[in-house]
Amino acid sequence: MTGGLDDGEMAVSPTPLPPEATVPEPTPELLARAAAVRRAAMGLAQISDAERRAALLAMADALAADAETILAANRADLDAAAADGLAAPLVARLKLDAAKLEGAIEGVRQVAALHDPLGRRQLHTELDDGLVLERLSVPLGVVGVIFEARPDAVMQIASLAIRSGNGALLKGGREASRSCTAIHAALQRGLAASVVDPLALELLTSRAESLALLKLDGLVDLIIPRGSNQLVRFIQDHTRIPVLGHADGICHLYVDAAADLDQALRLALDSKTQYPAACNAIETLLVHRGVAAAFLDRALPAFAAAGVELRGDETACTLGVSIAATDDDWATEYSDLILSVRVVDDLQQALDHIRRHGSRHTDAICTTDPLAADRFLAGVDSAGVYLNCSTRFADGFRYGFGAEVGISTQTLPPRGPVGLEGLVTYRYRLRGQGHIAADYASGARAFAHRSLPL
Repeated sequence: MTGGLDDGEMAVSPTPLPPEATVPEPTPELLARAAAVRRAAMGLAQISDAERRAALLAMADALAADAETILAANRADLDAAAADGLAAPLVARLKLDAAKLEGAIEGVRQVAALHDPLGRRQLHTELDDGLVLERLSVPLGVVGVIFEARPDAVMQIASLAIRSGNGALLKGGREASRSCTAIHAALQRGLAASVVDPLALELLTSRAESLALLKLDGLVDLIIPRGSNQLVRFIQDHTRIPVLGHADGICHLYVDAAADLDQALRLALDSKTQYPAACNAIETLLVHRGVAAAFLDRALPAFAAAGVELRGDETACTLGVSIAATDDDWATEYSDLILSVRVVDDLQQALDHIRRHGSRHTDAICTTDPLAADRFLAGVDSAGVYLNCSTRFADGFRYGFGAEVGISTQTLPPRGPVGLEGLVTYRYRLRGQGHIAADYASGARAFAHRSLPL
């Protein structure tokens, strides 16, 4: 999405999650709604690329037509959040002004313009004369997405789901309930103007429904949590449905001995201050001992001017950082204008620190030394590993995905920002002419395994 709509998640949760004993079974009404989404998704998977594109454009038009209603609903959510004392980072995510809404609507149109992810032939092999195997990309089916605070996430997720032929069960945080309801109504009205069944997008509105969603295995194929560490871990621990997401966003920037220090400071400031609540903002700055004094001489006033609180190790404190870091700081996702600073002896010590404390999200190095760059890029096992650029580029829109449904730090794909490609799977199709396995087991026939054009 345009306008700086980022998919980093918070390290805070607006409401506590219940213990395991309170996770309810799905009600008959919820089971019926989920089954309706699945039926609609089956129909959606059969329609053409052009029809899915048209559906997204109709969704965008409906959102634009309902802009004032959506913004009014968001203002009501913001008023309620202020009365409830919602944390400032969550309020920042909750706010949906005219520019942000316009950017989100344009993002829906951009997703419509992306290449069709379905029906791509990934493998084409003639096993034997008249026996041809294909592997084709197909939708997952139904995705359940649970997110906190961000009403614009409804538009991102809905556009990616419909474009990739999937149904979606959406559950936003209660703090965004009015905004999500208004957006969902516009999206369904847009779908009703197309050939897509509006039931392909269902909005859950209660805590009980979001918990019961975790037990909809057989009806839901993937759950994507977008929210606090607590939310993600709770979901991972309480469902048999596959979960795609990340629990922490502890990102690092390492300033190497061969770094351009002016460039390093620009990268550090952007990575921390451009949107500190995002999961791709850095939480720890690692600085080579050889340049630590010169770099911090530049960095301390710059970070102070940006309102960033620095917490340093012993060496960093001797160089001017005023607050001593604790062991907990190295493993904390602040999601705020707080940054830990550690001075390291060499690149290996930086790699060891990231390996111990990182969350395999996004980590960067600033250096002019190609050998150090290559070693860092090869040695850091994160979803995103960057050279001489801000960690804030870890975003689906910035990667050219149009939008993203979330960020995954698991090692199995999809990994990193997850766009359309992360919402499809594949299916094998085998066409024969009466072929039977016994002929090959007996040696009467032999496999050819000839590769055919894709």
